[in-house]
Amino acid sequence: MKAISYRHYGGPEVLAYGDHPDPKVGPDKVLVRVRAAAVNPVDWKAQAGYLDTVFDTVFPVIPGWDVSGVVVQPGVSVPEFAVGDEVMGYVREDVLCHGTFAEYVAAPVRTLARKPPGLGFEEAAALPLAGLTAYQVLHRALKVGPGDTVLVNAAAGAVGSMAVQIARHTGARVIGASRESGQDRVRELGAEPVAYGDGFVRRVRALAPHGVDAALDTVGGQVLKDSAHLLAPGGRLASIADGEVAALGGDYFWVRPDAADLTALAGLAEQGAVKVRVARTFPLERAADAQRAAMEGGLHGKVVVTVDPPAH
Repeated sequence: MKAISYRHYGGPEVLAYGDHPDPKVGPDKVLVRVRAAAVNPVDWKAQAGYLDTVFDTVFPVIPGWDVSGVVVQPGVSVPEFAVGDEVMGYVREDVLCHGTFAEYVAAPVRTLARKPPGLGFEEAAALPLAGLTAYQVLHRALKVGPGDTVLVNAAAGAVGSMAVQIARHTGARVIGASRESGQDRVRELGAEPVAYGDGFVRRVRALAPHGVDAALDTVGGQVLKDSAHLLAPGGRLASIADGEVAALGGDYFWVRPDAADLTALAGLAEQGAVKVRVARTFPLERAADAQRAAMEGGLHGKVVVTVDPPAH
């Protein structure tokens, strides 16, 4: 099969397009013909070696954790899926080696859910990691519910935009913090926009004089500290960006693959309660350019690598 890989740590320049052995299909895995794979910040962080203390790495590494595609072969102990099923997944394994920037991926069944029929492959690939992160942190760490006032940082970003929509669906009021350039996007998502910069805390206090019930930090540093100061008594704080959150009484949160959560997220997408925006697409052989575009930022949407279906 054709795939993108890197043989040593580095930036987009280490990515190469070429031939790789077809994946082996273990008993608990599902062979998926990839149709699209989204680019995420964790891809280039892992590729740069920043996660070397967290994950064992077996070179060459095929990057990518988000995927959508079609089932080619379910493993012998996988009754959940059949040949031809359209699926999407957050295919994170315990070792960095076999990712989703390829024509095929053998995905653990625990990482997959059925793709909503109304969602295109590109949108479906852009949903799992960012959507699951938002879904799990809101439900597990922050326990957001009806009537809560929630502060979402970087609310125009990939995780933030998902968090705004999911929190709104639960019946919460959402204050969305972003740069000035993201204010219209935050408003479009249904949150009350607040710009960063001088007076940020004062502006949030004007909207929530008694503080917010929950705050989601996706930025870290001073934004995390400001979020802690904005909590109401008994308020909950979680960060996906800064481990210092524990010293402020909050939770540091990492998303995990979960088929049930991903199925619930897919249901929200099918209902239209959660919408994902794809900003740019690149063919598989141009994955390095896709990564560069995502790293530059400012797109207000996901960058997705597409894989052509097999010729008939």
